[in-house]
Amino acid sequence: MSRIRVLIADDHPVFRYGLRAILLAEEKTMEIVGEATTGEEAVALASQYEPDVILMDINLPELNGIEATRRITAALPRIGILMLTMFDDDDSVFAAMRSGARGYLLKGAEGNEAIRAITAVSKGEAIFSPTIANRLIGFFGTPIKRRPSATIPPFPELTDREREVLTLIAQGYSNPAIAERLVLSPKTVRNHVSVIFSKLQVAGRAEAIIKAREEGLGHKGEF
Repeated sequence: MSRIRVLIADDHPVFRYGLRAILLAEEKTMEIVGEATTGEEAVALASQYEPDVILMDINLPELNGIEATRRITAALPRIGILMLTMFDDDDSVFAAMRSGARGYLLKGAEGNEAIRAITAVSKGEAIFSPTIANRLIGFFGTPIKRRPSATIPPFPELTDREREVLTLIAQGYSNPAIAERLVLSPKTVRNHVSVIFSKLQVAGRAEAIIKAREEGLGHKGEF
């Protein structure tokens, strides 16, 4: 089994040292491919090494982590970016999600929590620290907009099946759980998810969830 290739992007030497120690302790499953201290350097190293996961701070010099994430996900969408930052305000969280980040973890998280998050992001899943997850649950739990049943359904460019898959994504289901729920193969679900992201022009799962919730999809009871 190949190791998860990780790029660290943070301008604080002490924090990078701590991350390095955590990852080196998991050398059988994790590999550090590089360290960036600025946003511009993160973009350059992402292109050079094409890691599986980037641990990205928001407050980076030269180019902030949000814009660096946007550039990286636009050019290399297969790379999973996990925000690892001190900022827990709504603006930062949703800006990170819209930029294409797959996860958001607050600095101060335990080492095993960081390892679990890196592993999940490497598999294409969205993951958030408990504090952020509770905030998102509150946001996702209230549909922003409901459409009358007689009107055109949300995202008319999607097929009925793709809309089903998107609804389950918005409810927080992983790809394997969607496959089980809809009695589909994991490969078929992955294909549906890829097509959905392309049609909605989103960089990743988190951004797709926001779009779906804004259109009223994903509230419990739809299935």
